Amino acid sequence: MAIVSDHQHGTVRSFSNTRPTHYRMKIRLFSLLAKHEVEKHESMEFEAGGYKWKLVLYPNGNKSKGVKDHISLYLALMADTSSLPLGWEVCAVFRFFLLDQNKGKYLTVEDALEKEKCFHEKKLQWGFDQFFHLKQFNDTCNGYLVDDTCVIGAEVFVTKETSSGKGQCFSMITDGRSFKHVWKIENFSKVKEKSYDSEVFEAGGQKWKIILYPKGNTPGVDRLSLFLALAEITPASNVFAEYTMRILDQVNAKHTTFKTKHSFRASSPSWGWSYFVSSSGFYDPASGCLVKDVCFVEAEVTVLGIAKEM
Repeated sequence: MAIVSDHQHGTVRSFSNTRPTHYRMKIRLFSLLAKHEVEKHESMEFEAGGYKWKLVLYPNGNKSKGVKDHISLYLALMADTSSLPLGWEVCAVFRFFLLDQNKGKYLTVEDALEKEKCFHEKKLQWGFDQFFHLKQFNDTCNGYLVDDTCVIGAEVFVTKETSSGKGQCFSMITDGRSFKHVWKIENFSKVKEKSYDSEVFEAGGQKWKIILYPKGNTPGVDRLSLFLALAEITPASNVFAEYTMRILDQVNAKHTTFKTKHSFRASSPSWGWSYFVSSSGFYDPASGCLVKDVCFVEAEVTVLGIAKEM
């Protein structure tokens, strides 16, 4: 993955094959925003890390900051400050995504110097005044605006929450080790429970389990759902992890694989995929997912950060 530091704009830009974890926004007829002199466009609210957020887009640059020839993009915390404790502060690591529709990859943009940003009563939004140059954005050869349509996304990982009464310290881990756990499920056809938990296993000093929904976690849908969960959780828990989950192909080794990152906490102790694989695909003998009524589910977990109370 190529990484480019843009010191002029204070950003690190790279490409990712993975879609943003928390939010995507598709804008059709983007050019009409300028035509109708729309100064800024705000996304719908989305949740990440137990808080509600929104994207704030200035299609022709944030004029209040004297921006020209660039798109400005910000992340805003949707907080009712009157309901929060005195001295509250929410810190997060975030990055923005812009889909290259020609290559099917996402350009990711994050701060080059200070990845963690703290949101509080006097500063409810952070982002980039010069997120992307309009000339490059409008050039269809670059793939970011195709058929007058673009796709913008965001990932937000809450790293610290403090108030005058209590606090939490979140420490990122350099060179985190990856741990694999393989869960063998025998007599799969006899599993009658709505959800089925694996044995508890350890990765990165934390205890985890895999949760499988043989018939999906939404009634009436033809699919298997698969999630990773912290097996032991407290109100102060906050574990930031990158993980890959696979249903192993026992015939051709062409495993069904998905990868993501998530902050596991009391308000969000599990995360995964409601649609991991279709039931028809899973039960197809050619897929190798189920052989002699046995399947193997693998979780590969890397803990990237852990919070502790202060």
